[in-house]
Amino acid sequence: MEIKNLFSLKGKTALVTGGSQGIGKAISLAFAEYGADVVINYRSNGELAEQTKMEIIEKGAKCWLVECDLSLIDSAKTVSGFLRENNLSPDILVLNASVQYRKAWDEVTPEEFEDQININFRSSLFLIQELFPYMKKNGWGRIVTLGSVQQTRPHPQMIVYAASKMAQLSMVKNLAAQIGKYGVTINNLAPGVFPTIRNEEVLQDEKYKAMVEGKIPLGYIGDTADCAATALLLCSDAGKYITGQDIFVDGGMGLNF
Repeated sequence: MEIKNLFSLKGKTALVTGGSQGIGKAISLAFAEYGADVVINYRSNGELAEQTKMEIIEKGAKCWLVECDLSLIDSAKTVSGFLRENNLSPDILVLNASVQYRKAWDEVTPEEFEDQININFRSSLFLIQELFPYMKKNGWGRIVTLGSVQQTRPHPQMIVYAASKMAQLSMVKNLAAQIGKYGVTINNLAPGVFPTIRNEEVLQDEKYKAMVEGKIPLGYIGDTADCAATALLLCSDAGKYITGQDIFVDGGMGLNF
């Protein structure tokens, strides 16, 4: 098979959580461009989700939207129910949705703790439980979790967020050893700093932006397409021999130096 064909996702269906904006949107659009149909989970902004859906359709792919708050205990069941109702069995699962609160460690509330742990970690495990049987049956599957450079450089004001990403990474390594025999790979993609809605306000501060870029060996903020390209590798046949890995897309920010 030619190298270019290894990246094709034609005939595949992908579920991307938080897929209507930021890195999730970039991944959704890249998958559509390479032939996959896409199911986008979003939390509340229906207008933004509809816009992303239209962009996916313009690329010739099909798209479904499932509104679901992943902080809820039954969220994975809700998403799974939507898939069954629409006769969908995703081959690819990208666990991109997350939430973070910037706050000193001794000011974190129980509600903020639960919100981050439930969305960033718990929902990932239960969504995998729901979708893995489809992949196992087909003998082919791709799971990618979105981690963070904070796995190695935890932000002092995001103690729970950083911890939740480390928990997710441990899950990835644990599962990789168990599900590989079924033709299913699972990897963690750890982004650095990107110009997403989450970072928009802080990066408008030129002094703060310069400080951040000073910690990045390549010297600049990344583009969401950088993460999308890596996700495409991991979710296509081009990445079929990669599993259990923690892959940083951060311009070198996570290096210990």
